[in-house]
Amino acid sequence: METETATRWLTDAEQCAWRTHLDVSRLLMHQLEKDLQPFGLTNNDYEILVNLSESDDHRMRMSDLATATLQSKSRLSHQITRMEAAGLVVRVNCESDRRGLYAVLTDEGLETMRKVAPHHVASVRRHFIDMLAPEDLAALRASLTPVADHLRDTRGKA
Repeated sequence: METETATRWLTDAEQCAWRTHLDVSRLLMHQLEKDLQPFGLTNNDYEILVNLSESDDHRMRMSDLATATLQSKSRLSHQITRMEAAGLVVRVNCESDRRGLYAVLTDEGLETMRKVAPHHVASVRRHFIDMLAPEDLAALRASLTPVADHLRDTRGKA
């Protein structure tokens, strides 16, 4: 027989912190997405472009890219299809694994990154970084690092 454990309800302070985190996460991602729209990009597009632009030879295995962007392989495949149509990426067969595919940043994709990145950084700065004092940024990073580490560790176990 299962032993019931008492629910540890959130205190008022915990509830306030949690809801503030949710509000900031949603509102910030909405604003960053809005600021990418003039360039014809979504947050997902930009995240893929960043991953590819920072990888060796501007390419990643599709499975690794799905992991890096927290997308299912199916969802990433649809996303890459849209980005291929826009000329930002191409899929290339993996020579060592016939079933494997790489997503590869095109010259147009790299140029798009070079054009959009300064605007995106300015948006991040305007809507997040500049809203916090340097010591608050350091405290935020220190506070959130254990949560991020825990979630990365937990992700591989589910």
